[in-house]
Amino acid sequence: EVQLVESGGGLVQAGGSLLLSCVVSGFTFDDYPIAWFRQAPGREREGVSCIISGDGSRYYSDSVKGRFTISSDNAKNTVYLQMNSLKPEDTAVYYCAADTWGLRTGVFHESEYDYWGQGTQVTVSS
Repeated sequence: EVQLVESGGGLVQAGGSLLLSCVVSGFTFDDYPIAWFRQAPGREREGVSCIISGDGSRYYSDSVKGRFTISSDNAKNTVYLQMNSLKPEDTAVYYCAADTWGLRTGVFHESEYDYWGQGTQVTVSS
């Protein structure tokens, strides 16, 4: 049974930082994508970052490049998202997602992923 549990969200002022964690169980980090998405109220879910541990590939949306860093610790079955220089527009519920079947449609396509966490709220005040 695959499960993903996010943590680390909270309330920060603009310019601050947060570290999000996603603990994965029932899944080994092979060549399959693990991604972070976010969804703000009234908006579609948006891919922000993805990591494929097998080949070291990392992907970022244009809006977070240079500010966010994705990483993984396979021994802990955990994927992290370090978020720096946060902006109010980063406010959203952040979800981690796992693709256990390999890339089919694209790393930032919501339909790519088989399993999702419950989400963690990030709020950035101005």
